[in-house]
Amino acid sequence: MLSAYFDQFNIIALITIQALGGGWLITFTNSALMMAFVVTVVWLLLKGDKLIPNRWQSIIELIHVNIRSVVHDNLGRSGEKYFPFIISLFIFIAILNILGLFPYVFTPTAHIIMTFGLSLSILIAVTLLGIFTFKSNFLSLLMPAGVPFGLAPILVVIETLSYMIRAISLGVRLAANISAGHLLFAILSGFTFNMLANGLVVLSLFPILILIFITLLEMMVAVIQAYVFSLLTTIYLKDSIALH
Repeated sequence: MLSAYFDQFNIIALITIQALGGGWLITFTNSALMMAFVVTVVWLLLKGDKLIPNRWQSIIELIHVNIRSVVHDNLGRSGEKYFPFIISLFIFIAILNILGLFPYVFTPTAHIIMTFGLSLSILIAVTLLGIFTFKSNFLSLLMPAGVPFGLAPILVVIETLSYMIRAISLGVRLAANISAGHLLFAILSGFTFNMLANGLVVLSLFPILILIFITLLEMMVAVIQAYVFSLLTTIYLKDSIALH
């Protein structure tokens, strides 16, 4: 029974192609299919240019205003060139999270390998950007100002570990919240189905009400986690633009 709850996280190979004389296998999975679909949706949503916006364009414009405010508050005018990346990242993760709430839809953001790969790529890009911008001065980020010389080696190690853990915390936070919500859905829905199958219709009303409440809660969590991921990415970008 426990394994059935985790079946929703199984990655299934849809297309497998042999390359380089059979030495390499290129596999197109359900996870890649969902991400390709969402990338297409994001591209279409960001193309709205009607003078009188429809509902979808109004939602995108609302997201546009809020994400631009986040970028401006954290990065200032010089960081507005990163706004397209931040808003695309937010919409990409938010749509993946929301679509994952529908039955039989695979959720890539529930997999740590996907979220960690995304967060690690962002951290590497931010680090390289900081090095290209400030050269060796970027390493001063790992040395707090006003620290006694005797404590400097210890604090440098601590700050270095803290900086590297950003990739883990950023990815694990997203995957843990999404996968926990999906497991809770599966357990409660299975419990409710068993009660209905045994004729306990009246008693099953309580878990059904809980499922409705959790559904609304998970919809908010899906958007909030995408916002938190984008916000933290913006904060990490700030270190590459203005050392402090």
